[in-house]
Amino acid sequence: MYEDLSPIDTAKRVAATRAVAFVENGMKVGLGTGSTAAWMVKALADKVHDKGLRIVGVATSAQTAKLATEMGLTIVSLNDAKWLDLTIDGADEFDGNLSLIKGGGGALLIEKIVATASDRMIVIADAAKEVNKLGAFPLPVEVIPFGWQTTKTLIEQVLVTLDVLGSEVTLRMSGDTPYVTDEGNHILDLHLRQITNPRQTTTVLNQIPGVVENGLFVDICDAVVIGQGDGTVEMRDISTGKVQSDKMILSDPKNAFSDLGNT
Repeated sequence: MYEDLSPIDTAKRVAATRAVAFVENGMKVGLGTGSTAAWMVKALADKVHDKGLRIVGVATSAQTAKLATEMGLTIVSLNDAKWLDLTIDGADEFDGNLSLIKGGGGALLIEKIVATASDRMIVIADAAKEVNKLGAFPLPVEVIPFGWQTTKTLIEQVLVTLDVLGSEVTLRMSGDTPYVTDEGNHILDLHLRQITNPRQTTTVLNQIPGVVENGLFVDICDAVVIGQGDGTVEMRDISTGKVQSDKMILSDPKNAFSDLGNT
């Protein structure tokens, strides 16, 4: 573990560093949003500068774009990039099928657009983000400001038809005013406690007028890199079924890894 980092930050850092190993010269890369993704942006900038890679990034939020630019990365719009080779992003929860809940940082709409415009999505997370069933983390739903209270009522009505354990819906706030996304929308947080059928839930929610997008990512994530506080990482690839464990060589300040083989 890095002596100056907490176990949780160590876990985030090693997961992020392991994930950027998949970035190759000439790639167009989607850059996620959140605390774990911030570690990824820093690790990617280090790799670009050390290896002289020529890549471009598409940021999923103004926050990520600012950090990436400050770190010397080239940021372009998705309209300019058109399609991406890889997106690396965090998650608020993930399950055994690599279905995700995202949007705790408020960037779920752009995160989903960028992820689905990529050949491959790798999620980076600490071990605490893994759950048997999604839903303990409130599910964010981005809604347009016009008539948001009506949209909230419609969501509450459809929740009783879904296989979830909770039905409380709250408007996300920023101090005394509603939170506003980069796209000028609001977020409703659904406190569902457990989501038995994520695919059905995402389909039903997105049919409600006023809903722009929800934070369920189903059949989008290809692999997850899970960091631990002791510097170990585990990578699970949903397409191949392979699980690979690695260990950071603590004596090497350049974040090298020692392959421990497949498990």
